Amino acid sequence: MRGKRIVLCASRKLEEMTALIEKQGGIAIVRPAQGTIFSKEGELEDEIRAVIAMRPDWFIFTTGIGVETLLEAAERGKVKEEFVRTIQHANVAVRGYKTIAALKKIGVAPVAASDDGTTKGLIRSLRMHSFADKRVIIQLHGDTAPTLKQFLKENGAACTELLPYRHVAPDSDILEKLYEEVTRGEVDAVCFTAAMQVRFLFSFVKEQKDIELFRRALNEQVIACAVGKVTAEALQEEGITRVVAPELERMGAMIVTLSQYFERQS
Repeated sequence: MRGKRIVLCASRKLEEMTALIEKQGGIAIVRPAQGTIFSKEGELEDEIRAVIAMRPDWFIFTTGIGVETLLEAAERGKVKEEFVRTIQHANVAVRGYKTIAALKKIGVAPVAASDDGTTKGLIRSLRMHSFADKRVIIQLHGDTAPTLKQFLKENGAACTELLPYRHVAPDSDILEKLYEEVTRGEVDAVCFTAAMQVRFLFSFVKEQKDIELFRRALNEQVIACAVGKVTAEALQEEGITRVVAPELERMGAMIVTLSQYFERQS
């Protein structure tokens, strides 16, 4: 990694990742693409009450932390028991082992689950079920899951999103700077630690810049690196065919895996 310029799109654990990059001779460049996350608090409690009144046919949970945040909000709003019963009376599908663990605490076992922790795996598990005229609640957290929503829409579901947090887009100046660095070949790799970073960056490029030029740069010149399967999947859904990702979904492992990739290429 000596002399390589590595962009970090994260907004946390930057000191640790920077130290790892510098230890291996690289140069860390911070370009936060996560945006700002705000708790919805009372608004979320109102949304949960609306979901209870809706009596949905399906719940699709995509993150363990999202499940826990919803349950905490339901408890604050004094509707936790009713919310749990509403979930228990519906069909439940999940993505990820942490999500399964969070639901197990409230006595909920999914009827469908991703076999590999990705949205594609989740969709594979849902194909055997009918969604025509079904009311489906999708819990999202840091990923807008466009492929999942498109699948449900095409299969006749009426979908309602339940987002525990409100996401505000990052500074467009930062995204523009990153776009220029990638397309001009001024950096060697871009590290993404959350799917939301991918969504914000690519949405900006599609609206303001040349998306094909950007994709080509990432596929042919600059390495796209993801912390794990869900983030890698978000990159692939945006047309990035070359994605480096660690087996162990940790930020440190991501930097080590990227360094090893550069060593193999040299």
